[in-house]
Amino acid sequence: QVQLVESGGGSVQAGGSLRLSCAASGVTFSDSRICMAWFRQTPGNERAGVATFAGSGKKNYADSVQGRFTISTDNAKNTLYLEMNSLKPEDSGTYYCAARRSGYCYPDAKEYNMDYWGKGTLVTITS
Repeated sequence: QVQLVESGGGSVQAGGSLRLSCAASGVTFSDSRICMAWFRQTPGNERAGVATFAGSGKKNYADSVQGRFTISTDNAKNTLYLEMNSLKPEDSGTYYCAARRSGYCYPDAKEYNMDYWGKGTLVTITS
């Protein structure tokens, strides 16, 4: 059974930083087959991929966050992170942690590429 629990959301001013966490169980980040991702959803829109982490160690980012966001893992804590810097109002939304235990980890992962989801954490960036 895979469980993903996000935390760390909140409201910050533009230019600020936040770090999101995803506590995972039922997956092992050191497994070369794992694919972990962060998605963002805004009202009326589908969830869009923000960053992906493959068990191989490869990381990918959406163009809109490249250079500002960093995805990382703490294998000892089995926790996935998303460090978000230089935040912009358009970064606002509900952020979801997602996992796929095997199969190709698409750099531009879509919702249907992922098998497990957390319940999300809300991020609001004020101007």
